[in-house]
Amino acid sequence: MKIALIGYGAMGRLIKTLAENKNHEIAVIIDEADASLTAEELAGKLQGADAAIDFSVAAAVERNVRACLAAKVPLVEGTTGWNAQREAVKSLVEAEQGAFVFGANFSVGVNLFYRLTDFAAALFAKFKDYETFIEERHHSRKKDAPSGTALKLKDIVAEHIAKEFSVAATRAGNIPGTHIVGFDAAPDTVELTHTARSREGFAAGAILAAEWISQGRKGFYEFTDVMDEILEG
Repeated sequence: MKIALIGYGAMGRLIKTLAENKNHEIAVIIDEADASLTAEELAGKLQGADAAIDFSVAAAVERNVRACLAAKVPLVEGTTGWNAQREAVKSLVEAEQGAFVFGANFSVGVNLFYRLTDFAAALFAKFKDYETFIEERHHSRKKDAPSGTALKLKDIVAEHIAKEFSVAATRAGNIPGTHIVGFDAAPDTVELTHTARSREGFAAGAILAAEWISQGRKGFYEFTDVMDEILEG
């Protein structure tokens, strides 16, 4: 598979290494030097790629989507902080019959954690004495707070628990990405915790998503759809 990398920071470099270890080819790298390109100009550079993986910045997401649609290249969107544009992006992808998969978090472990959270929230919803809380902690370089993963967890819990609950975010030092979903009552506290030890899980999941979306699929997908198909299969 020929992969176009959009954004070449720490994640982009790690994806390149893992992809090449899996015998994929990096067809083109789009970095800060290409920040001023229009969608049309960027589309020209993406021609010939089987899929693009974007870990750039939220402000560039719409341009990158338009470029991939014009080049007819499926896009894996790993950038966070663009949730306000979600419906507009979905409309663009569907109107152009494009292929797009995004995720608040591409870690396989986190996506299994989503399922555990869903199951736990359904259980604790039956016992009104328990109150729910979500906490997330990241290094000080992470810009969005709460994280996209914490917001996804909030949505999952809210499907079962209507009562308002706290979502807290900490940014400090070099804390690895940590997410906690807790249920507290007078007798005890129950917590589910996921801690990321490296970025490798996110990079591997993004490559998995690229392999999946490049198989002729069309539409607007979340990474949970990829995981659902794998787990059901």
